Amino acid sequence: MGVEVLNFGCRLNIAEGEAIRRSWQGNNDALVINSCAVTAEAERQARQAIRRAARALPEREIIVTGCGAEISQARFAAMPEVARIIAKDITAPAYTPLISGASHARAFISIQTGCDHDCTFCIIHVARGASRSARIADVVAACQRVVDQGQREVVLTGVDLTSYDDAGQPLGALVAAILGQVPGLARLRLSSLDCVEIDPALEELLSGEPRLMPHLHLSFQAGDDMILKRMKRRHSAAQAVVLVQRLKAVRPEMTIGADLIAGFPTETQAMFANTLTLVERCDIVFGHVFPFSPRPGTPAAQMPQVAPVIAKARAAQLREVIAQRRTRWFDTLIGTTQAVLIERDGISGHAPNFAQVILAAPATPNSIQTVRITGHDDNRLHGVPA
Repeated sequence: MGVEVLNFGCRLNIAEGEAIRRSWQGNNDALVINSCAVTAEAERQARQAIRRAARALPEREIIVTGCGAEISQARFAAMPEVARIIAKDITAPAYTPLISGASHARAFISIQTGCDHDCTFCIIHVARGASRSARIADVVAACQRVVDQGQREVVLTGVDLTSYDDAGQPLGALVAAILGQVPGLARLRLSSLDCVEIDPALEELLSGEPRLMPHLHLSFQAGDDMILKRMKRRHSAAQAVVLVQRLKAVRPEMTIGADLIAGFPTETQAMFANTLTLVERCDIVFGHVFPFSPRPGTPAAQMPQVAPVIAKARAAQLREVIAQRRTRWFDTLIGTTQAVLIERDGISGHAPNFAQVILAAPATPNSIQTVRITGHDDNRLHGVPA
């Protein structure tokens, strides 16, 4: 008897899924589908998983939760395979940090949920409600628990991480508290950030704090100002470029990843070319690229659409341009040494710049090893002990 949790979507969903698994008190076999609503495709995949699971084990209770269940509750409830739906409490004023990744060298700690913005392509602010943040003291305690259980790196996650606020203390204050109060934490990393909401204290830490990893994943979405306005984003392309150039000027090893949407409604070829230019000017080497697909219930779904075949082709071009930049960057790393946090498998890990490294021989899991880079394939560096 027990519960299996199948997570869809973001790292925050994964953290919440692990919390469900740990707290499960049911006395029967159950499958919890922790659904995602970021795209209509994500919901479709969850429904497919429900049908497959019901065919495989028809006697098992299937429970649905997550953002998809919030947005499309009636549709999931109408499925005969679904026993019940558990809704999120999106009105709760407090938020408790959740820890996931126990099987990895890196632990993920969710510090915030919800969103106060209303980007025209997104419905997550409806599914998760207003932005809510965990208390600094609670996050610090969670980081200490991670260190005590032997993990060396923490990744802070959330729906809108840079909106973090604990009684007026922004994300930079939280990061400073973690670094100051958890001296045993070797490495701290941040998930996706909004480039115009990075507070001055956080930027100062990113500029030179060695335990805060030199890798940023930024929620750019596009590189054309008109498209950014139609998305209701809060930055311009120029602001994105200035931030990256400012950080790289003081910390040249800083690497940039980005969320990008190709084929947003009304996007012309010239507008798309501006996003390609953004990739070059910000030296984006890690990309999370989506071809736009309309999410029912969002303003963008009512805008003049770009043909799906064009959106997919543009997304493929973006991925290829980013892959080429990554290859050129990898070439410059051959012969360098990197401090690699070894995963539980003993043969892979990540450098501070987030490059994945494959080792020629096993090393001690959860250790940080100095590795000399000898080569690479399309997505990973290869190395030997230095």
